[in-house]
Amino acid sequence: MVTANLIASSNQEMPIVRVNGVRMEADAIAREMQYHPAESQREAMFLATQALVLHELLLQRAREIDLQAQPRDNESPEETLVRCLLEQEVQVPAVTEAELELYYRNNPRKFTTPPLLAARHILLAADPQDSEQRSDQAQLAKTLQQQLQQGVAGFAELVREYSDCPSRDQGGELGQISTGQTVPEFEKQLLRLPEGLAGQAIESRYGYHIVEVQQRIEGQLLPFEIVRDKISAELGQRSWHKSVAQYLQILVAQANVEGIALQGAVSPLLQ
Repeated sequence: MVTANLIASSNQEMPIVRVNGVRMEADAIAREMQYHPAESQREAMFLATQALVLHELLLQRAREIDLQAQPRDNESPEETLVRCLLEQEVQVPAVTEAELELYYRNNPRKFTTPPLLAARHILLAADPQDSEQRSDQAQLAKTLQQQLQQGVAGFAELVREYSDCPSRDQGGELGQISTGQTVPEFEKQLLRLPEGLAGQAIESRYGYHIVEVQQRIEGQLLPFEIVRDKISAELGQRSWHKSVAQYLQILVAQANVEGIALQGAVSPLLQ
């Protein structure tokens, strides 16, 4: 874990940071900050300074061992040195078949196809910037929901009278829906619904949707053989991240770093 601690004197907004005697220039830190959004300027400054410190440590190590590196397309000389250094010095444990299978068994939802729903809805449109209109439509949605639950009115009847969606002409039918076919905030709630009338309206950027799920077909767990390569790539990437982080921690521990307190090393290099 990294502690966000920049060691600054009382009259310095940005501390003087050195890595084995090499100073991290203030303008370089300022430029780097744009790549490290954070809740506060101080946190962003820390993240930017940390990234530059780790980058400098890697470059120093590459020069120390007189690393010979061949660039790839569009790589800068420094990028080439860092890449080749990591390839040469970081030992990444191979992911075993047992680890792949265990991950598969422990995360069935990640490897299950999304459900397929047939649904219809009543859209009570409301401008997302008009709080009064949204409040009125939310109240209307509750009223119509109660009418449907109590059997006072039929779904098709309310669709014709109230729905602001073009699907009104098809009785509010949305057809078969799975992931990626509607706006995320609506989809997230819709795909969780069981068959029947939803207990309450779903709010989206378009307004309020009174929904009835007419049919639900649950997703199926994909066979391990189909997703094995995907799992291998994911776990392999995790293993690489962990190994590089450990390597950076060693470089930090062996270096003379002034002006910033690093405990461990979690770097944008790993993202």
